[in-house]
Amino acid sequence: MGIIKAVKLIYEYVSKDEHGDVESVTQAIQGVDLDIQAGQFIAILGHNGSGKSTLAKQMNALLVPTGGTLTVKGMDTSDEKNVWKIRQTAGMVFQNPDNQIIGTIVEEDVGFGPENLGVPTKEIWNRVYDSLGRVGMMEYCNHSPNKLSGGQKQRVAIAGTMAMKPECIVLDEPTAMLDPNGRKEVIATVRELNRQEGVTVILITHYMDEAILADQVYVMDEGKIVLSGTPRTVFSQVEQLKQLRLDVPQVTELAYELKKEGFALPDGILTAEELEKALVACKDQGFRLKNGTGEMETCQ
Repeated sequence: MGIIKAVKLIYEYVSKDEHGDVESVTQAIQGVDLDIQAGQFIAILGHNGSGKSTLAKQMNALLVPTGGTLTVKGMDTSDEKNVWKIRQTAGMVFQNPDNQIIGTIVEEDVGFGPENLGVPTKEIWNRVYDSLGRVGMMEYCNHSPNKLSGGQKQRVAIAGTMAMKPECIVLDEPTAMLDPNGRKEVIATVRELNRQEGVTVILITHYMDEAILADQVYVMDEGKIVLSGTPRTVFSQVEQLKQLRLDVPQVTELAYELKKEGFALPDGILTAEELEKALVACKDQGFRLKNGTGEMETCQ
């Protein structure tokens, strides 16, 4: 079942002068088609200015289309009467958790969302403790958010979104401001929610190692989706990704360079384990392809 669908989606930023006259129009999203199924883990990649964050905000009705349509569980985001239900269905987690955390105590902050939805008090507390438990932050329920690490704050922000019981979470570069340990914490939390709870996850990121965990990857450039497929399919296109000013996972890059040197390795290697297995197979075969000749030579 589709949960988020875009059809020929267009969004324009309009710049006006002091008199209110239009100075310029920038088309941030240009005719995007997208069909995300319930329960999927989706990664959206792109360099700065590619339109990925603008697309994320469309999914939560923070922005509405200039042209085309975007629906969340069949609800058109352009229709104002749908906005409340859309935001209950698709929760949003932003890059900076400090912009999302407003409570002086963790449990109060997590309860803020469901309280504003009119959830009964007993149910609010059930949701608060359930959500904190699911993101591994229960022991911090009485702590001040200001004393938490960046990764812990982001997990609290995710818990606050989860407490509103969304079917989908849109995360707009949630690990951009975190150290490597914080990034691992947040991505592990998100992956657990997707795998164990069936929550649809849409992750906007510029970290390629996060994208390899997704079911499907979309690459954006100049407001368009220019590449899509499984992580293995997308990251096999190393040269195209470089042309789009994007990196690939370090292991994929290493495998790509080894293959250019003649090692008989498969395309789209994503993990160190996969590379190790492929190199062992190469060694067991006792040969590699000579670069560009089609002949065999000893694999050292």
